[in-house]
Amino acid sequence: MKRSTEGEQEPEKGDDDIRANVEDPREAVHDKADRVAGETFEPVGASTGEFPAEKIASRRGRRTLTTGRGAFLVGAGILLSRIVGVIRQRVFAYFLGNSDAMDAFNAAFRIPNFLQNVFGEGALSASFIPVYARLLAQTDEDEADRVAWSVFSMLALVVSALVLVGVLATPLLINAIAPGFAGEKRALTVQLVRIFFPGAGLLVLSAWCLGVLNSHRRFFLSYTAPVVWNVTLIAALAWAGRPVRHVALADLGVWGRVAAFAAWGSVVGSALQFCVQLPTVLMLLRRVRLALGARNAHVRTVLRNFMPVFVSRGVVQISAFVDAWLASWLGTGAVAALGYAQSLYTLPVSLFGISVSAAELPEMSSAVGEQSVVAEKLRARLDGGLRQIALFIVPSSMGFLALGDVMAGALYQNGKFGRDDTVYVWAILAGSAVGLLASTLGRLYASTYYALHDTRTPLRYAVVRVVLTTALGYLFALPLPQALDIRPQWGAVGLTASAGLAGWVEFVLLRRSLNRRIGWTGLPFSYVSKLWAAAGTSAAAAWAIKFALGALHPVVLAALVLTPYGLLYFGLTSALGLEESRAVVGRFMRVLRLRKS
Repeated sequence: MKRSTEGEQEPEKGDDDIRANVEDPREAVHDKADRVAGETFEPVGASTGEFPAEKIASRRGRRTLTTGRGAFLVGAGILLSRIVGVIRQRVFAYFLGNSDAMDAFNAAFRIPNFLQNVFGEGALSASFIPVYARLLAQTDEDEADRVAWSVFSMLALVVSALVLVGVLATPLLINAIAPGFAGEKRALTVQLVRIFFPGAGLLVLSAWCLGVLNSHRRFFLSYTAPVVWNVTLIAALAWAGRPVRHVALADLGVWGRVAAFAAWGSVVGSALQFCVQLPTVLMLLRRVRLALGARNAHVRTVLRNFMPVFVSRGVVQISAFVDAWLASWLGTGAVAALGYAQSLYTLPVSLFGISVSAAELPEMSSAVGEQSVVAEKLRARLDGGLRQIALFIVPSSMGFLALGDVMAGALYQNGKFGRDDTVYVWAILAGSAVGLLASTLGRLYASTYYALHDTRTPLRYAVVRVVLTTALGYLFALPLPQALDIRPQWGAVGLTASAGLAGWVEFVLLRRSLNRRIGWTGLPFSYVSKLWAAAGTSAAAAWAIKFALGALHPVVLAALVLTPYGLLYFGLTSALGLEESRAVVGRFMRVLRLRKS
């Protein structure tokens, strides 16, 4: 194929589908397998009525979902999983608080979690789903089965080797991510990492199940499966912690054994998460075909697509290791509090950032036509997604800043987690709020690059973000508290704030580069200003309610403060004429009317 000098691929004359997808010139399409990788399951127009979904579904014999329906199922599954995850964190706060045992548990979990995040959902979805789903769309089910089982076989082989190496090399890994741990605390961390590793391998295989299920539009099962893992971990911790709940947290021997039992619960939960998806996957794949299939053109395409995303995910995960490495020097409770805050921070990211991005990626990827037509479709879908995300993320950011103590108190303040711990987590959460909007909007911009078959540009900017996070994180976490003559533990606030600033730099770079390729995209100033004005006004009213109520049980206080905050925000944004908000309010009112009837 001939290439243009500006980076667009010029299709061969006589192609059935003449398309200009504004491709990066380095992403060459060598054969039919590569063309498969660049196409998706649902054509543009299926959700808008341009090409009726019923006709597409009948032609393929498979379910076809609109973007809104798909995003709802993804979001609903994530919401259920996150709710149980928050309950899990509350149980951990009750038993382990901000103790050395909790520090060790959080630090230990980061290492195998790195394996899961790099090999799992993100990289696997971006490389495997486009190839597999397109084969299904072409009704080539035999080839689709071969590709799926080849990917499974390779994952199982590679992950098994990495788990073995990880277990043997655990002491070296601890030196890398928690050099501030010493003595009994370090020994406990080593023990926990070795327990966690096999479970992480099972979670990677669970991500393979997610890829198969999502390709068949079985979104809800794949995103609710983590509930099983969370419930198992909660049960294990409660079983081991309840008999010794009156023992002082300073007794690391006792609470270390509790943490180890919980870690084994995590391994069992990982196996259950994989097994709960497996029957449906086996039904969809029909028969088991364990083979590497390295010579298969479609498998090679999956591997080629996998590597850039794998590296990109790895670079992003390094940022989490940097946080843990720096936090390990900040004293008891810093690593644990960072984990509590991040659990809250990732809730809106998952619900509103990941769900919208996951639903929009197939639609943007399947845009076909002339270059100007493709660019227009991408801009329309991107701008619509940005407005949806911002509508929910702006009040989340304001809530973290102004009402983070109410949120953290409701979720964590019980048992051995006191009011001082709540304030500490609030401060870290407020630091996270600095970059919350940039991080979620940046995810959708990255998905747009993937739709253009460009995985290298997001990688470059992710490297920039990690470098900035490392440099600023060091300055804000270690020298700055000393210069301000405050306790070292408050350096954790600097860690999250520095990550937020770096996130804004990454977002600006992603947006500027994409705008040069497809035209102007982004949120109008008037839209953003209305969101922040409504959120600020609502937060001020919520503050007044909080002080008027005084000291109440944290859960009761949260219900009486956060409910008016949310209702007032959506009331104000609707009054300001924002259609996205009016749509949310309209759906809410319809649900109320249905319940009354």
